[in-house]
Amino acid sequence: MKGAMHVIITGASRGLGKALAEKFASNGHHLYLCSRSELALYNTLEELMLKYPDVTIKAKPFDLSLKEQAKAFAAWILDRGISTDVLINNAGQFIPGSIYNEAEGVLEKMITTNVYSAYNVTRPLLPAMMEKKNGHIFNICSIASLQAYPNGGSYSISKYALAGFSKNLREELKPYGIKVTTVYPGAAYTDSWAGSGIDPQRIMDAKDISEMVYAASQLSSRACVEEILMRPQLGDLS
Repeated sequence: MKGAMHVIITGASRGLGKALAEKFASNGHHLYLCSRSELALYNTLEELMLKYPDVTIKAKPFDLSLKEQAKAFAAWILDRGISTDVLINNAGQFIPGSIYNEAEGVLEKMITTNVYSAYNVTRPLLPAMMEKKNGHIFNICSIASLQAYPNGGSYSISKYALAGFSKNLREELKPYGIKVTTVYPGAAYTDSWAGSGIDPQRIMDAKDISEMVYAASQLSSRACVEEILMRPQLGDLS
C-alpha cells in the first residue's frame, strides 16, 4: 500500500465526490476539497473530520465554472506547499434537453462547468507535478462521453469534450510519470436521482465507483489504468 497521499477532489460536497473523499480518507489519505455549495461543503467537511480525525482535511468553496475561481482554487492548493498526488476532476452539472430545444446558453454553461473547470484547475498544478514526475489525475466523465442518448444535448457534448481533454492529457504526461485515468460511470444513485422514481437498486451506488478509482490509484508506477467504464448490472437506463 502506498503511504499517505494528498488528494484533491472537486465537486466534493455530495454524491460521487463525497464518496471519493470518504474512500480516500478512510484509508488514511489527506483531503483538499472544493464545491460550489458552501453549506454542503462545510457539512461534508465536518462529517469527515469527525469520522477521520487522524487525516488532514481542508475545504474551501469555489465556483469552478468561473475561470478566475478555478485558478484561485489551484492557487489555494499550491500555496499550501503540498504535492498533488491525486487530482480528481469531478465538478460538473447536468442540464437535460435536446440540442434543438434546450434554452439559449445551455451549451456554454455545460462547457464552462464540465470542461473548462477541469482544464483551468489542472493546468496550474501541472508544473510542480511534472517537476516531481509524480501524480495521478482522474477525470470523471460519463457514459454520455461515449454514446449519444435522448435528452443528453449539450451535457453529452461537454462530456465528449472532457474525455478528449483527458485522452490528450494522458499522452502528454506519459514522459513525466504522471498517470491520467478517464472514468466513464453510468447511472449512480446520488442526490440528482433522489425523487426521480428510479429504484435505487436499479442503478449503481456511488461507492462502487469510488472503490474502482481508489484501486486504480494504488497501482505501482509501472501501470496505469487508462479508462474505467462502469454501468449498472442491468445496463443503462432506457
